[in-house]
Amino acid sequence: MCLAIPALVVERLEADEAIIDAGGIEKRVSLALVPEAAVGDYVIVHAGYAISCLDPEEALRTLELFAEMQREMPQAPA
Repeated sequence: MCLAIPALVVERLEADEAIIDAGGIEKRVSLALVPEAAVGDYVIVHAGYAISCLDPEEALRTLELFAEMQREMPQAPA
């Protein structure tokens, strides 16, 4: 099973790369498959590649759903 997550493009770099923010985690990814992505756009990221652009409203709904699922998960004992 694969999981691709919405992430916000926060900085464009050289050579079709960017820094994205995925839930507070910043990571360098390739934009080779979505060269039109700009700072402020949401993209779907899988295995280090942005694979498509995503409507901001859809991205925020998806991120809220992930947050809700995390809140509902039982917490492991420390």
